Amino acid sequence: MIWPGNPTSLVTGGAGFIGSHLVDCLLERGHNVVCVDNESADNDKFHWNKDAWNINVDITDYKTLKNAFTGVTYCFHLAAESRLQPAINNPIEAVHKNCVGTTTVLQCAREAGVKRVVYSSTSSAYGNNPYPNVETQPDDCLNPYSASKAAGEKFCKMYSSLYGLETVVLRYFNVFGERCPTRGQYAPVIGIFDRQKRSGEPLTIVGDGSQKRDFIYVKDVARANYIAATMPLRNEMGDVFNVGSGKNYSVQQIADSISDNQTYIAERSGEMDTTLADITKIGKTIGWEPEVDVLEWIKQ
Repeated sequence: MIWPGNPTSLVTGGAGFIGSHLVDCLLERGHNVVCVDNESADNDKFHWNKDAWNINVDITDYKTLKNAFTGVTYCFHLAAESRLQPAINNPIEAVHKNCVGTTTVLQCAREAGVKRVVYSSTSSAYGNNPYPNVETQPDDCLNPYSASKAAGEKFCKMYSSLYGLETVVLRYFNVFGERCPTRGQYAPVIGIFDRQKRSGEPLTIVGDGSQKRDFIYVKDVARANYIAATMPLRNEMGDVFNVGSGKNYSVQQIADSISDNQTYIAERSGEMDTTLADITKIGKTIGWEPEVDVLEWIKQ
């Protein structure tokens, strides 16, 4: 569906978990939406919105991708290798997707005259920095996933300073909500727990379950993207904003709220013990704040 005169937004990874919610959010606000995805992620819940212009293309395919940018006003770049263990097992592929792919998207946006690119990054870039994590902390990347995503941030900053392309970086914490992937050992923990409960299996808790995560609702993330694209830029381009709830819960707390049928598995290397966002900056700068608490959502 095309609305003449309305802005057109392109969403990479637009059939995935977070991207599909962003597509919905933009359509609800009257945007024409180009949804780019190639279903390469290990996701059992791809969602293509029939009201978007849906294109199956790899983000590293410059010659094909650039055609999708015709007439685009805003670009939201979510497509990535976003799974920790596959990135550890195959760092070359992760870097190719997350660095070459991001540069390809930025170059296409620049050539098409896109007004602004909003880049989806990760709180994993904070590594073992003391928490709560604030945007002024240095990167401490513990694995190829976080390193390649942090490199993408640098490309955004460079495209802003060198080419004048407006960019905004959003660092997501632990996203949950509808359409969350449930397949694979490294799907988000809430998605895994939900699938296990539905199938009558015990919830598999990594380690002793004491690790804490800042869980943020997927529709709150989508709303943050929309605001980041349309807000007047007050600071220098390429600015980074945390997108989290500003509070955290242990994995054990999450498990206890879902099912008493539980089992424990060995800890994994390359993961942070605690995530917790300082969301002061995004609140003061663009007026965004989270609306949905994870434990309340689980009770629904």
